[in-house]
Amino acid sequence: MKDGINAADKCCSKKKKERTSEEYRKLINRLNRIEGQIRGIKGMIEADAYCTDILIQSSAVTAAMNAFNKELLGNHIRTCVAENIRQGNDEVIDELVSTMQKLMR
Repeated sequence: MKDGINAADKCCSKKKKERTSEEYRKLINRLNRIEGQIRGIKGMIEADAYCTDILIQSSAVTAAMNAFNKELLGNHIRTCVAENIRQGNDEVIDELVSTMQKLMR
């Protein structure tokens, strides 16, 4: 936090989403595993591990992040997007398309 402003508040939407305890638990568990993988890679670099070994672990992190994104995107479509469409807010479709385009870069 800098100047009393959380970095996430600067760059992210002010919209909020309440998650079920199950959804929260799954997402946090995935992130904790990814965090552990990143710490492992850092340790490998500190231990002068061979480049290809590090690259393989880095690829595993990328796959784990992709799995996290798929889980979060699926939850978003099933809850936020569906609810907005039911309420007649079709702008959420443009938001979803934009988000998916960013994810596919």
